[in-house]
Amino acid sequence: MAIPWKVVAGVVLVLIGAGAAWRFQDWRYGRQLAEQARQHAETLNQLTQAAAGAQQAEQDKRLALEQRLSASEQTHYKELSDAQKDQAHLRDRLATADLRLSVILDAGSAGARDVPKAAGAGGVVHAGVRAELDPAFAQRIVAITDEGDRGLIALKACQAYVREVQK
Repeated sequence: MAIPWKVVAGVVLVLIGAGAAWRFQDWRYGRQLAEQARQHAETLNQLTQAAAGAQQAEQDKRLALEQRLSASEQTHYKELSDAQKDQAHLRDRLATADLRLSVILDAGSAGARDVPKAAGAGGVVHAGVRAELDPAFAQRIVAITDEGDRGLIALKACQAYVREVQK
């Protein structure tokens, strides 16, 4: 049985057409996949850039906060150091009797004697009968005020820290 040449030619044309259609679909699908991959890569790149920008902004804010806190810490350290120097100077003056602490007494108190007023530009002069404090008690009072000063300076530093962190 002989196959007519028209049938063979038709089958060959159908196979060539099917192959061409297959190739065209493959090319078109490949192009769509490439476009999707490009869009996906572009989206990932944008997300990465946005995340890097947000991270840089946070790092900048943290660095600014650290700088403000460092400046605040230096200020409070200087205040504490100055207060300690003042207290040490006051203790030294009390120890050498260069400075005397006295209190005002009620004029009718027993044992009250008048303490001569010290001459000096920095003294505070109050009228009335005064009694000089024992140097040991004066030292103790200075130590108590020193503790109080340090506590107040530490409280001020804590409050400044909280204010800076809350900004």
